[in-house]
Amino acid sequence: MSLNQFWDYLVPGVALGALYAVIAIGYTLVYGVLQLINFAHSEVFMLGGFGSLIVLTSITPAHPSALVSVLLVIVGLVVSALVGGATAFGLEKVAYRPLRRRGAPKLIFLISAIGASFFLYNLAGKLFGRDPLPMPHLYDNNVVLHLFGARVTITQLLLLGCALVMMVALDLLVNRTRLGAGIRALAQDAETASLMGVDTDRVISRTFLIGGLMGGVAGFLFGLNTQVSFTMGFNPGITAFAAAVLGGVGSIRGAMLGGLLLGLVESFDVPVFGEEWRYAAAFVVLVAVLMFRPTGILGVKLGRAA
Repeated sequence: MSLNQFWDYLVPGVALGALYAVIAIGYTLVYGVLQLINFAHSEVFMLGGFGSLIVLTSITPAHPSALVSVLLVIVGLVVSALVGGATAFGLEKVAYRPLRRRGAPKLIFLISAIGASFFLYNLAGKLFGRDPLPMPHLYDNNVVLHLFGARVTITQLLLLGCALVMMVALDLLVNRTRLGAGIRALAQDAETASLMGVDTDRVISRTFLIGGLMGGVAGFLFGLNTQVSFTMGFNPGITAFAAAVLGGVGSIRGAMLGGLLLGLVESFDVPVFGEEWRYAAAFVVLVAVLMFRPTGILGVKLGRAA
């Protein structure tokens, strides 16, 4: 591989990794406060994509101007965030909170998560059809700059910018706000946090909401690059889950790092092994890392990491 080819694969790898990192944070946040793998998070991602698709399809003109394109992208981001956040918030209320109040075992939470995932998956297939749907044409995905000879497109720049803003905002929220202190307290010891006055239900529901907002936006950004379908959450969801495990489940910064690593592995694996090994190589790396460090790269609890 020449140096020019290296940059050609690095740029899309970083953009893809940023997307995985944003989704992986949703898994890590929920695990941090509930010690639960929320398998329905991939459907939150998918519904965020559909929410933006439906709204944008109804308001996008045939040939939007530059200013209109910017406004449409902002609308897409807001709508997908709201749909993702509302879905995750509703999931917590319906699928997990009743179990938590009854003191159900962790296995029951896991079964509820899988059931919610299947329900939303099939509901989307029923409501929106089984065929993939393209996003409306919001702008021409032109090259906006060259980085060491590699072309950087508008969509890649948008993805990187949104991911960076969300990750920095979340890091500040967790480390410098009262809600963030509550999230860290629950991650450390939920029972003690409750005795110390932390409103457990409020913190957990807002944690789901934050993860859902980020997952929904990721669904919209993913749909801009490909298409929107009821199956679109599967591969990104599984890879993002692997990224969360690779970085260390429960660690926000670990999820960011794991997502970026898997995005790069997935990108560079195509010229080396071929397109058919795109997803497999990422999991080979995951298994290799976990063999030597079972807790992941930054395998510490959310409360200590964030």
